[in-house]
Amino acid sequence: MRSALAYTPRPGRLQDASVPAAAVFLGSLALSAFVFSSPIVLAGAGGAVAVAGLASGARAALAVSLRWGAWLAAVIVAVNALVVDRGATVLVRGYEIPVLGPLDVTLESVVEGAVLAERILVVTIAFAVWSACVDPDRVLRLVRPVARHSALTATLVSRLVPVATGDLARLREAAALRGPAAAPVGRAALARRLVEGSLDRAVDVAATLELRGYALPGGTGAEPARGSRYDARFLWAGIVIAALGVGGRLAGVGGFDAYPELSLDVDPATLTTAIALPLIAAYPFAGGRHA
Repeated sequence: MRSALAYTPRPGRLQDASVPAAAVFLGSLALSAFVFSSPIVLAGAGGAVAVAGLASGARAALAVSLRWGAWLAAVIVAVNALVVDRGATVLVRGYEIPVLGPLDVTLESVVEGAVLAERILVVTIAFAVWSACVDPDRVLRLVRPVARHSALTATLVSRLVPVATGDLARLREAAALRGPAAAPVGRAALARRLVEGSLDRAVDVAATLELRGYALPGGTGAEPARGSRYDARFLWAGIVIAALGVGGRLAGVGGFDAYPELSLDVDPATLTTAIALPLIAAYPFAGGRHA
């Protein structure tokens, strides 16, 4: 069983693009989530990442990251509402929480937590699209001449984490097929078996690497970079999105402030930026069928 976040070879423009072009494109989308605080612009950035993922065939990766991100978002909103008592609009007053003391939940703290969660969600789905669409071997071949040991470590991590995810799914399926008379298998037992299997696999991998001479000194030649005829589109789209983000931030576009009272800019510049992000992200995928 293969994880939805694991790279799966499939035809697509983003899959065929060179690693630098894909990095500039997806990195600019994550950058836009960091430079803006306006929920309107963040929604536009999320739409841009969704466009890139759907156009690249990473629908399953988007669904998984959204499902995980929704739980994380709920935790962030709850924690921010409980910990931060700033804001003028009090929603809940008078509750006494051990250690924390008197609890005042304000509308501003809830909205600020929601904005933080929205930012993290956009970055999460951007990395999910990267994981599902960009070949990790090509990334590591690009890094290997500079940092050989780090590239090897990253290779093992990128390969073994999806394998561990698949092992967990198989263990759960096996536990469910044991029949109604069998004792239920708890999370602790599943985790213990997963760790035991991962340690056994790690020993086997280490022995294989030693037999293949990875511990011996030796040179590594850089392999020619592979790209596609759509590299220029991804590069230009990434550069434009990054420039739009940095320039908009410096110009004060997308203003938002949660404290002491909510303040949100809904001016033409903010709306134009939010609409432009998905349109620019769609540009590398527009026109003609993939060749």
